[in-house]
Amino acid sequence: MDNQINASVTSTPLQHLLLYCRPGFEKECAAEIQNTLLDSDVAGYANAQPDSGFVLFTPYEAHEIPRLMREIRFFELIFARQLIFTAPVLTDLPPDDRITPLLNCAESLSPYYSEILLETADTNEAKSLSVFVRKFAGPLAKAATLRGMSESGSKKKHPGLHLFFSDSSKAYVGLSRSGNSSPWLMGIPRLKFPRSAPSRSTLKLEEAFHFFLGENPRQLEPAMTAVDLGAAPGGWTWQLVKRSIRVTAVDNGPMDRQLLESGIVEHVRADGFRFRPVKPVDWLVCDMVEQPARIARLVAQWMAEGLCRYAIFNLKLPMKKRYDEVRRCRELMEVMLDDAEVPFQLRFKQLYHDREEVTGYLARL
Repeated sequence: MDNQINASVTSTPLQHLLLYCRPGFEKECAAEIQNTLLDSDVAGYANAQPDSGFVLFTPYEAHEIPRLMREIRFFELIFARQLIFTAPVLTDLPPDDRITPLLNCAESLSPYYSEILLETADTNEAKSLSVFVRKFAGPLAKAATLRGMSESGSKKKHPGLHLFFSDSSKAYVGLSRSGNSSPWLMGIPRLKFPRSAPSRSTLKLEEAFHFFLGENPRQLEPAMTAVDLGAAPGGWTWQLVKRSIRVTAVDNGPMDRQLLESGIVEHVRADGFRFRPVKPVDWLVCDMVEQPARIARLVAQWMAEGLCRYAIFNLKLPMKKRYDEVRRCRELMEVMLDDAEVPFQLRFKQLYHDREEVTGYLARL
């Protein structure tokens, strides 16, 4: 059972790692953080309730938390949407004054914060808390300002404060570090579906660009070239065309007419696994429905043969042993690229718009 403290307690150490994840992937998120911490020789246990949307990892030795804050790399975790270090859960928050115990606990962790985030799990059950959180946010921010805790514009200097509510009387108080956490509330980017895009899959590639490349990336310059394997109807091609990148869209299915009229899209009706460009391109993107290992092998082969510089691709995961499957695909790709003596960077993330899949990013260094 989780360690708990009464809301009147005002000074506690950091005790847990709180990781948000997609509901239904708690098992994978827990297995990954436990496997990651093996490298740091940290033992502990993970509380991963099915469909809860989060995992709570507790080291057996709480004094290990500061070291973990330095060593764990959020952007290397696949299934975690957010990484927070928290005090024991606050219970029995009084309805007439929840603010005082929450801010007392927050002050015991850090005197200053760059931002205050009120969050819940991304589940249907937690949606009922959204009205409470919205109404509570204003008074809480005002009280934090009066205490001198909030220093906006100092994100690199001070941690972010997270208040994670499981209900209106129970919350985890924790902090995140800039550069080692998601910059988005609840770890979810708020992307708007563009009306001119031919499918909602376009949001998967947009989120991947944000996550893997950051803002204003040099890897996405006008007049670059790309191949989109399994392109139809053009959701991923749309993101490339938006950035004035010339695209060869490979699919036996029909492409969106407006994309073809852009003047920078060539539609090739061919098998995505057999197609090869006449000359190397800057980008390979791939969202084909196929066995994960087959996609991983195809992308690694393109990179090993020098057919692209960068690649973003999706792996459609099986129902069981999903974490094991991603690790198997990573190992397969690493072996192929090492054998080809290609210097590379390879990362994976289950993005918000991914659903039952993970997105990979591969770059030639």
